[in-house]
Amino acid sequence: MPEVAMDERLLIYGATGYTGRLISRAAARAVMPAVLCGRNEQKLRSLASELALEFRVARTQDSQSLDTALQGIRVVLNAAGPFGFTAPPLIDACLRRGAHYLDVTAEAAVMEAASRSDRDAKARKVMVMPAVGFDVVPSDCLARHVASRCGNPRRLFVGISGLELMTPGSAKTIINDVGEAIWVRRGGVLERVPPGALERTFDFGVGPRRSVAVTWGDVVGAYYSTGIPDITIYFEATPAVSMHTALVQALGWAVPLTPWRELLKVGAELLPEGPSEGERLRRRAVIVAEVEDGNGQIWRSRMKTPEAYTMTAATSTTVAGRVLAGDFEPGFQTPARVYGADFPLTLATVEREDL
Repeated sequence: MPEVAMDERLLIYGATGYTGRLISRAAARAVMPAVLCGRNEQKLRSLASELALEFRVARTQDSQSLDTALQGIRVVLNAAGPFGFTAPPLIDACLRRGAHYLDVTAEAAVMEAASRSDRDAKARKVMVMPAVGFDVVPSDCLARHVASRCGNPRRLFVGISGLELMTPGSAKTIINDVGEAIWVRRGGVLERVPPGALERTFDFGVGPRRSVAVTWGDVVGAYYSTGIPDITIYFEATPAVSMHTALVQALGWAVPLTPWRELLKVGAELLPEGPSEGERLRRRAVIVAEVEDGNGQIWRSRMKTPEAYTMTAATSTTVAGRVLAGDFEPGFQTPARVYGADFPLTLATVEREDL
């Protein structure tokens, strides 16, 4: 591996989690100058030894340890969720140290909060770009592609299928939102609607499939990428998604109360650590973006990608490598704004078609 200047390194925070390990291994295969970071020294030491990488121990609650960990770091890639807890202190640390910030969140609230760092990031000449994994690179870029086909885009509907596989960390993030209203964007403003209130059908390649509105990062990111004022995001109504919606509708008022939420989190801990490589290789995700103009005419495109965790490792390390190479724009940014609508097509087995 060629020698790398000390200020040209990538720090992967949350490196020993399920997604973090996928990202760390992808970075090692790409011979990226990566440094592993997180809270558990024993796990970090083991993974760093396996991948022949440096590691550093830091906690997001300890600003001094974060500042120490970021010494000589150009880019931070945060893989530690729930990002509502980890993103704010890591963004602050990046602004203090003059490092670029990336993460793999799907949390709309995290992205909206990150957008408020735009002025400080520009002043520091660094980029803050949350959601560089499956959430939201392919959907963000597909939305921008479809919007470019429409002369006067007014409404954006995004449908996502193929997210059946889940880790305990992902489950905990979803549990934090159980019982909460769904975020949509109307007239450029974020609004909330009751869970289960909005449905739409999308053709994910096997005919129309019922889908339900969810809170997802694109309700924030796609607004900055396309300027479309009305945005709603949907998941295919698989049995698991339908059961979640029914639970929220039946117990939504009670789930946010501590006993219910803590019981659900205990259940999440019992989930397998994450899908095996074989499970991930056997699955694909599908995204449909539909843009409606002021006259009610609709443009549609569909994208097929590798399974979400596999896609996340590919997109996040690719973005990190481009930022390390100097390909970035200061301030709060979205993937499609900086890297273009065709960015996912540069990755293996990603396909796009106009419908």
